[in-house]
Amino acid sequence: MRFLKVIVDTGPIVAYLNKNDKYHEWTVAQFAQTEPPLFTCESVLSEACFLVRHFQDGAANILKLLERRLLNVRFNFDDEISATKDLLNKYKNIPISLADACLVRMSEQINGSVIFTLDSEFKIYRKNKRNIIPTIMPSD
Repeated sequence: MRFLKVIVDTGPIVAYLNKNDKYHEWTVAQFAQTEPPLFTCESVLSEACFLVRHFQDGAANILKLLERRLLNVRFNFDDEISATKDLLNKYKNIPISLADACLVRMSEQINGSVIFTLDSEFKIYRKNKRNIIPTIMPSD
């Protein structure tokens, strides 16, 4: 099955670039089934660059994914401060990261989208207050 309108989280980006990651093969297989571009936000890119900072060309490889149009930043934080703040408040007891709140908000904006993640909290988060967010995530 080919996935359309995929919003990608930090974990799959890092696993895709790290051959030693336990989810590397699974992530590569998911990327192969996904029609580019995958949508994301600056918070995810910041987290991913931080996590790959010790890899050879880690951050540069993430930027190459953007240059090759495999990733596309489709979120304007300035326009979404209030909605993102509401999500951070709603899920403060989980807790929710800024990147996750932005991705939840993106799922509200991009009709028919799925979130590609390794983060099981996306089973708890809801879009539009009570709707389940479709995800692509490992089953374990």
